[in-house]
Amino acid sequence: MNLVVLGTDIETPVLKNLARHSGARAIEQIDASAFRLVDTQRRDGVAELCDAAGVDFAFVPTGRRLTDFGLFVTDMDSTLIDIECIDEIADQCGKKDQVAEITEAAMRGEIDFRESLNRRVALLEGLDASALDTVFRERLQLNPGARELISALKAAGIVTVLVSGGFTYFTERLKADLGFDHAYANTLERADGKLTGRVCGPVVDAQAKADHLIRIRNQLDLSAERVMAAGDGANDLPMFRAAGFGVAFKAKPVLRAHADCSLNYSGLDAVLKLFA
Repeated sequence: MNLVVLGTDIETPVLKNLARHSGARAIEQIDASAFRLVDTQRRDGVAELCDAAGVDFAFVPTGRRLTDFGLFVTDMDSTLIDIECIDEIADQCGKKDQVAEITEAAMRGEIDFRESLNRRVALLEGLDASALDTVFRERLQLNPGARELISALKAAGIVTVLVSGGFTYFTERLKADLGFDHAYANTLERADGKLTGRVCGPVVDAQAKADHLIRIRNQLDLSAERVMAAGDGANDLPMFRAAGFGVAFKAKPVLRAHADCSLNYSGLDAVLKLFA
């Protein structure tokens, strides 16, 4: 087992302290922002030491490479992209604070996702559907390293899937832009060019995310160990449990507790360095 440390300007004393704490046999440089501590032991306190130093880390089985994976499944809002789309849509009708409060509670696992989705979408009733395009064009940005990560995964022959409790208006455009193989999300109902305050079709909630992962995993005849999932909130927990490697990106504590890697300081493409 190796301990990979990620971050800009990682100081030598930090690496040496982590090496002593984890019983590492050696320290190897991967690149300017990543180091591998060789033959380590999982010990309590590593997360606290890394947080104090402002660096990310992950324990990675010795010899594991990116090509060992066959499937990558990621959440959209606040993981692949830097916003919660529904919050920004609600801002178009002056209800962002109300919606954002419900969003945060759901991501912390305090409210059932379906309940939170229905409550939030209901607040959008009557909003002109053009608000979706405004959010996509003016507010939505990819998180750092997202494009580089997806490009590298595709180059490695890994199937990529975007699953979201958000909306198809955004997932379909990101699928086309980044080249995802599949995308699944909720559909906002419209009538006469306005949002009705309802979703139509099957709801993509936490279990649906995991179900999509499992279905595609089985279609590809992959073991769970060959699946990587990325997310940021409680809604991603079932998906993490169905994957062999979970990446929590700037995530809520409830998800970080179940992640194999938590990226709090690095971009998404730092995942690639774990398996270099």
